[in-house]
Amino acid sequence: MIDFGCGSGILAVAAILLGAKEAHAIDIDAQALTATLDNAKKNNVGSKIKTYLPEDFSAFTADIVLANILAKPLIELSPTISALVRPQGELVLSGILKEQADSVSCIYQENFALNAPTIQGDWCRLDGIKK
Repeated sequence: MIDFGCGSGILAVAAILLGAKEAHAIDIDAQALTATLDNAKKNNVGSKIKTYLPEDFSAFTADIVLANILAKPLIELSPTISALVRPQGELVLSGILKEQADSVSCIYQENFALNAPTIQGDWCRLDGIKK
């Protein structure tokens, strides 16, 4: 799995704890990569998580790609994020305000069969399978 915009790495750690074989965490902030490795070690999954700045990441496709970043970067990075998901792979997008769900969905629905948004409070999650 790929955690794109990993922040503290909590999604990568959770994925490993839930059974993912390995996680690749990408962020533009080197401190986020440090936090990800620290959290991985605290959860005894450090050997299964690799971290990268975007310029150091050699792109490949993964079964699952998670991106918990704001709507504007999700839209701007849609070609990059979409290319990381293997055919029939899963995409999960969050960090989206519910009023932004349609604009993000419009960009991704070209390549993904998206489910209805999952809304909690002011936020929503979009997920789907790559066509």
